[in-house]
Amino acid sequence: MMEPVAPKFQWGQRVQALLDLYNDGSFPQSPAEALLVREGDSGEVVKVGTHTDSNTPVYLVEFGPNLVVGCLEGEIASV
Repeated sequence: MMEPVAPKFQWGQRVQALLDLYNDGSFPQSPAEALLVREGDSGEVVKVGTHTDSNTPVYLVEFGPNLVVGCLEGEIASV
């Protein structure tokens, strides 16, 4: 079993998207592959979790009203 990776970002921290983020199917109200967040958009980490298979952090980031997106560390950076 792999050891969990310590999270780089914390709850309440402001972050920005490092690349465009598209719907991977987790937003059924939006078409598949629809653009959800543009590179450079900022948001706030609202929850930090762990991907169980890889033991890597997953961040729920609120990028706007009714838009909370799961992000990996390589997809966001501190503002």
